[in-house]
Amino acid sequence: MATASDRLRRARPLLGTFVEIAVARAAPDVMEAAVEAAFDAITRIHRRMSFHDPASDVSRLNRQAAAAAIAVDPWTFQVLERAVELHRRTAGIFDIAVAPALQRAGLLPGTKRARPRGRVAADADDPIELLPGCRVRFRDEHVAIDLGGIAKGFAVDRALDTLRQHGLAHGLVNAGGDLAVFGSEPQPVSIRHPLNPHQLICHVRLANEALASSGSCLDLFEPSNVPRHAIIDPRTQEPPRAIAGASVRAPSCLMADALTKVVMIQGEDSAALLDRYHASALVVSNAGEISVTPGWLDGKTLAA
Repeated sequence: MATASDRLRRARPLLGTFVEIAVARAAPDVMEAAVEAAFDAITRIHRRMSFHDPASDVSRLNRQAAAAAIAVDPWTFQVLERAVELHRRTAGIFDIAVAPALQRAGLLPGTKRARPRGRVAADADDPIELLPGCRVRFRDEHVAIDLGGIAKGFAVDRALDTLRQHGLAHGLVNAGGDLAVFGSEPQPVSIRHPLNPHQLICHVRLANEALASSGSCLDLFEPSNVPRHAIIDPRTQEPPRAIAGASVRAPSCLMADALTKVVMIQGEDSAALLDRYHASALVVSNAGEISVTPGWLDGKTLAA
C-alpha cells in the first residue's frame, strides 16, 4: 500500500469546476512532473473547447462555421468526431447543437435562434460537417454547439493518458464528478441521490474505468428548490421529464459523460447503446425509483 510520502494530490479550477488529480507509488519529482503535464493537457482543452472564451474553437465555430469551414485543434476535432458518431447512433438524441435551447433556459450566455422545434437531424442531415484537415462546417445558420460535459470527459481521459505516459502505475482524475482511474487499487466513489443530495444511493469501487453522472441542478441563487436541467431533449427542445438522474460507468470518461445524456432522455431504451459501448447505468426516475442495467452491480455495493 502506498504511504503518504509516495502519494500526491493536487486541485485547480478548470473546465468550470475544480479538477483534482491524485497519483501514487512513484518518486516525488516524477509525480510532480506527471501531474503538471496532466494539468497542461486539461488547460489546452479548457482553452480550445470553452463555450465562454471568445478565442476558443467552439466560439469561433459558433460565429463563423455556418459561412465557411473553420480549422480547429486536432483534439477539438476528435471530440466532434465522437459527438457526430453518437448523434448518428442515437438518431439525433445525443446532440451538441442544443446550445440555443440552453441559452434560452439561461444555462449558457447569449442568444441564438434554434433549429425548428421537434427536428432531430441524423445521417445526411447532421448539422455538423467534418472535413479533411481538422476543418468543420455547420450546415445552417441556426446551429450553435456546446461541448460541455463531453469536453470535460475528454479532458479527464487525456489527463489519465498523460499520467500513464509518465510511467505512473496509479492515478485518478476527477473533474466535478466526471472521473476516471487506473491502477491495481480500486477507488471508492459515493453517488448521491439527484432528488436529495444529502442521501447516498450507492458506493462504487472503480478500477481502470470511468464514471459520470447527470441530473437536475439546483439554482442556489433562487429561493425555491425548483430544479433547472442542463440537459435538453432535441426532439422537444425541453428538459427530460421522466428521469431525475443517471450515472454511467464506461471504459472512457468522454463516453461515460455522453451516455448519461442519452440515458436521461431515453431511460430504458438506451440499454442497447450502453451495451454497444461496454457501459452500464444507474437510473433514478422523478418518482424516486432506482434501477440499474446489467453490469452495474459488478463490484458495487448499494448503500443502506
